[in-house]
Amino acid sequence: MRQPLSRAVDPDAGWLTVVMRLAFLLLLGTSLARYLAHHLASPLTPWVVGLSLALAVGHLSGLSERRPAWLAAVLASWAVLVLMAPSFAWCAVPLVYTVLRALPPRAAIPLVTALTVLVVVSELRLPGGFDPTMLLLPPAVAALATAVFLHMQRQGARQRKLIVDLVRTRRELAAVERRQGALAERERLSVEIHDTLAQGLSSQQMLLQAAERTWRQDPAAALDHVRTAAAIAARNLAEARRFVHDLAPADLAEQGTLEAALQALADREAAESGLAVRFHLDGRAAPMPAAAQSALLRIAQGALANTREHAGAEHASITLSYLGDQAVLDVADDGRGFAPALVGRLGRDERTDWAAGGSRGHGLPAMRARLRQLGGTLTIESAPGEGTVVSAAIPLAGR
Repeated sequence: MRQPLSRAVDPDAGWLTVVMRLAFLLLLGTSLARYLAHHLASPLTPWVVGLSLALAVGHLSGLSERRPAWLAAVLASWAVLVLMAPSFAWCAVPLVYTVLRALPPRAAIPLVTALTVLVVVSELRLPGGFDPTMLLLPPAVAALATAVFLHMQRQGARQRKLIVDLVRTRRELAAVERRQGALAERERLSVEIHDTLAQGLSSQQMLLQAAERTWRQDPAAALDHVRTAAAIAARNLAEARRFVHDLAPADLAEQGTLEAALQALADREAAESGLAVRFHLDGRAAPMPAAAQSALLRIAQGALANTREHAGAEHASITLSYLGDQAVLDVADDGRGFAPALVGRLGRDERTDWAAGGSRGHGLPAMRARLRQLGGTLTIESAPGEGTVVSAAIPLAGR
């Protein structure tokens, strides 16, 4: 299990500990050598040597940093050595670091103060008279070491807290991005289903209802309706398979170009629904991203579905215009039209209209959603009794 960042081990603490232990051994060895050089015949020499070895082993074991009993034993051994040989007072600096690292500040600072007092007392016991530097130097060194250590410790704690906050923020942002991605994918799926399966099922329903009404009076016409519904079902199946694999619309894949796909759409609509639909290309075809081609073809399909199901039109036209820096698709019909003021209410009532069986209420927001993702715009011009024009404009990449 990974440690939380707030409790993670500082990677620099390892080498710093090694340096402090080596420094302590060096100071301890130097103090012992100095003592032996001047007091080899002293009866305290065996005790000094034994305590020095014990102190070295205890400090090297590292247990003094984890157990208060070991820390107390190491400090007590050093204190006895200092009382017997004041030269061992120089080992106080590494011990101050050990104390500050092992204990909280409120316990470490008094203990460091006691160690400093012991160093001052031992230095004043040295022969040669009173030396003011020995009274001032140890407290200054201890105060400086303590202040620097506590400052760095607090800085490290603040940095660890900052890292924890940054990691938490990054995780929250990642969660938000995942939610936004899920919502965007849900919207995309809704639009794709509406533009493919929903429209096809609506057409099949109308054809099968017409076949049911004419089955007894005109079986041939009813059979034609059923065959047309079967053809629509086969086309919807192909669209569904391409939709599952996130591929381009079937018409676009089969025809190769947007212009040919729009022409095929107009011909098929005229053959299946009886609505006279013509396609016109205005301007010279320009390169267009695949996503933009798919969007314009889907918009044309949706607009014709609205015309077929709601407009009561006899004629419709699809016009694709290349106007320099943008491509514009116009789908016009001569149907009953509607008041332009209703367009705003369609957006608010889209779910109820669509649930009731219509497609216009849901289709217009779907068109806008497609165009918005590509930086395009949707314009609707209509009036009661004067037909409707749905115009979709998409900027051309690289122009």
